[in-house]
Parts: sequence; structure tokens; C-alpha cells
Amino acid sequence: MNLETPVLIIGGGPVGLALALDLGWRGVECLLVDELERDGYRTHPRANLINSRTMEFCRRWGVAGRVKEVGTPPDYPHTAMYVTGMRGHLIARIERPAHGGGKRIAFTPEPPQRCNQIWFDPVLRERAEEFPSVKLRYRWRFDSFAQDEGSVTSSVTDTTTGETHAVRSAYLAACCGGRSPIRRQLGIDANEGEVLGAPMSVYFRAKDLWSYHDKGKGVLHFIVGPTGVWATLNSLNGGDLWRVTLHGGAKVHGASEAIDHKSILARIVGCEFLYELISITPWVRRKLVTASYRHGRVFLAGDCAHQNTPTGGYGMNTGMGDAVDLGWKLAAALQGWAGPGLLDSYDAERRPVALRNVEEATRNFQLRSFAAVPELVEATHAGDAARKKLGDEIARSTARELLSDGIAMGYRYDDSPIVCADGGTPPPLSVTDYAQTSSSGARAPHVPLAGGGSTLDLFGKSFVMLRLGREAPGVAPVEEAAKRRGVPLETATLDDAAACSAYEKKLVLVRPDGHVAWRGDALPEADALIARVSGWI
Repeated sequence: MNLETPVLIIGGGPVGLALALDLGWRGVECLLVDELERDGYRTHPRANLINSRTMEFCRRWGVAGRVKEVGTPPDYPHTAMYVTGMRGHLIARIERPAHGGGKRIAFTPEPPQRCNQIWFDPVLRERAEEFPSVKLRYRWRFDSFAQDEGSVTSSVTDTTTGETHAVRSAYLAACCGGRSPIRRQLGIDANEGEVLGAPMSVYFRAKDLWSYHDKGKGVLHFIVGPTGVWATLNSLNGGDLWRVTLHGGAKVHGASEAIDHKSILARIVGCEFLYELISITPWVRRKLVTASYRHGRVFLAGDCAHQNTPTGGYGMNTGMGDAVDLGWKLAAALQGWAGPGLLDSYDAERRPVALRNVEEATRNFQLRSFAAVPELVEATHAGDAARKKLGDEIARSTARELLSDGIAMGYRYDDSPIVCADGGTPPPLSVTDYAQTSSSGARAPHVPLAGGGSTLDLFGKSFVMLRLGREAPGVAPVEEAAKRRGVPLETATLDDAAACSAYEKKLVLVRPDGHVAWRGDALPEADALIARVSGWI
């Protein structure tokens, strides 16, 4: 069978589903294929943290409420703690009161949530399936592709029937993970990245596990020995599902390698307890940012483009940013208003974000090992002093892994070829802190609107020219320039003191992805502005 689609997406994980959903939300046809019948990860849970920026994307797509419903209950604390064991010594406790449920945060209407891919992926899939322009085909294996100047032709096989199909598309999006067959065919990243470690995950079910110790409820429990963190106990649903990650060394384990899970879990909790083992899975921590996100008509996103150790929860969330950035640009190209530089800007914008996030995740992981401190686990004065010293150090440095609003929200596209520099000095980049700004390239600020809305709700399907205050200049020349080029543009006037303060200038042009393209107090040359932000110059 010969098939045609504007966009062929390979990979049905969260990034592939997000790209399909975003394209469908924009009315763009796409076909997603995945060799597996993915409905979450019933036997191997993966990402847990949905950061605020990803939750804002979910809000745009209409699924933020659903993510909160299926994730960790709103009253379950997102506390992280460092302990020698759950019945052992507490070294550090990090509270995150702004995480979860409907907590209030000044700079966003969407606080971070914990919703493992077991539940998050199906939410994205169900929403994507609601768009008639989106087709999802599971148990279809990608085999190969060939591209020319005008299209990509891919060979895929329906593994249920054995039939092979040729799929012709304008663009091919590789969202197929770290061991991507598309990367192999392109001849890039043959070593699949630097290996940082080879952990084992023990996935189990246990009711009221917190009743076996005195540390209270939490979502992350770092188990510390004399030379560092050797295991992590994660709550997956604020209830009965748990995962222990054994950090291990550099040796890559075989899938069938046996471990004494009963002894390990008893050592972590401090006693034997009733549990149901679901799976034991080896995996590999890698560090990778591919050299180019674009190869002709082929675009890489998510783990196919970058991989990092999950310390900090940056991986999937970085991939979601890829999907949103790529989605509106593919739509623009297919709708005919994108200049030749628009799709090139995908690499220019997203690759620097990945480089920063991968390095930060690596730093977080490396901080979990330290020179041997034998007294750390001892119930002595020397042990108390060692734990106090380590706890203080965790509060100063390691805590930034768990309180990383700057990573989640503060990335900017300052140097993008489709962003107009405004000559101002944006706030310095920070891992932990996020200061809203309307600087060119930054995420447009959230300001609450009447009725429970947000300025963020104004953005998504078009460029939006914001007029801040009644005295802001008229924007008819920009509207006319956009119309001539076919660039979708809406105008909104906000005569609200908080909005005028947050947006800093009288005029702010916001892109479909919610990032600032230009700002100023007076209109620039309108044709040049529209040409720049749509990739023509």
C-alpha cells in the first residue's frame, strides 16, 4: 500500500504523541507509527515529573486537568529526603510545597505535577485521537527512508499482517528514542552517547509503605551510604506503586540478570514487608546531544536528539519543548507562510536548551558520589557531625536538582535567527530561580486574567501582537504586512496594570509557541518584522 501524509512521526512515546497532538490541534494531518502498542509503561515506569512548562502545553491542548486527575493525588507531599535508610538517619529533607495539585505559583497557572508515563502517555494519546487529522498506527515498524528535494519516502511494516507500506511525506520526525533506527541510517551518534552508569530498576507494589518507617510520606527518597547515594526509592502514584533504582556502576547488565530484591528492599526500608514484584529492568544512563537536529526533511526530537541521566527530571520535559517548537514550524511550512529559515531555527533554538539541560543533569548525578565517610551511617557524635555537614551541602547544592524553575521555565531563544533582539539586558539564567520577562526570545509572562484565565491562554495558534495600555500605538501596518505574507496574526489590547508591568513595553509580539518574537514602544518597519519572525530574512 502507498500512503501519503504531510508529516510522518516515528515513535509513540510522549514526545511523538505531543508532536502529533500539537499538529492535530493546529489542523495539520500527520501519521504516527510505533512498533509497540504503547499504553503507558505497565512493566517499566519511566518519567515522573511534568514540569510547569509542560503543564502549560497541556493546558493549551486541553488536558491539564486530566493529567492532574490521573497523577499523584493533590494532597500527597512532593517531599524529597536523603536518608541512610527509611528507618535510619535523616540527612536532609527538601520540601516542595508549590508542587502538585492546584498550588498557586506567581509566574504560572500550572504548578508541576507528578504523573508517570504509565498515565501521562495515554492522556496524550486519547487527546491526539480526538483530532481527525491525526492517525496513530501501532504495531507498525519503521524500516528505512529515502529523501529527495521535495519529500521523504519511508518503508514501514505492519507487524500484525506482515504487509509493508511505502509512506510518502513532506517531513519525517524522528521521536523514536535513544536507539533510533533513523539516527543509524543517517550515520550519526554511532556510540549512542557517553555511558554514565548502568542502573537496575525494581518496580513493585506495596500498600502504605510509609507505615513501616518514621520519615513520613514523600516522592523521592535518596538512600545514602558511606560513599554516596546507592539507591533511590520513588513513589509513582502517591499510593501503592514504587520503584527502586539501584545506581550500580558502569557495567551494562543483561536483561535476565537476577538480583536479590527481597534483601535489597528490606535494607532500604529497614525491615521485611509485603510487596508484589512487578519487574526488574536494567537500563543505561547516557549523555548525548546530537550535532544537528535537522537533516534535510528529517527532524530529530526527544531522546533521539538528546539524552541525559534522569536526575532532575529534564529529559522528557526537554523533549516536550522540542515537540512544541517543531509543531508550529512544521504547520507554518505546510500552510505556506514559512520562510526558508523557519525550519532551520528549530536546531538553533532547541539544541542550546538541550546542551544546558544535559550538562545540569550530569552535574546532579555526579554530586551523588563523594569521598568515603564511614561514620555517615554510625549512631555516634561523629556520625551526627558527618550527616550535618552533608545535609548542609545538600541544601546548598544538590537541592537545585529538585527546585529547578529556571531550567523548566527560564530557557530563552536569545540568539535565534527568527527573534528580534531588543537591546535590553534579560535576567541572568539560573537553574533554581525564574524571573518572568518579556525579553525577546523568552517565554511570554503569565498574568492572571478575569475569570481564572491567563495571558498564556491568548497564545497558540497564531502570532499575537499585544498592545499594553490604552495609549499603545496602533498596529495596522503589522496586521497588513502579516496578511500579505499569509502569516496568522491576532491583536489583543491589555489595559491592566499587572500586565503592563509584566510585559514592560507598549507592544509585544508573541509567537505561536508562546515565546516573545519582538517587543518595543514604537512600531518597527512592519514588512521587515514579519519577514524576520516568519523566517524569510
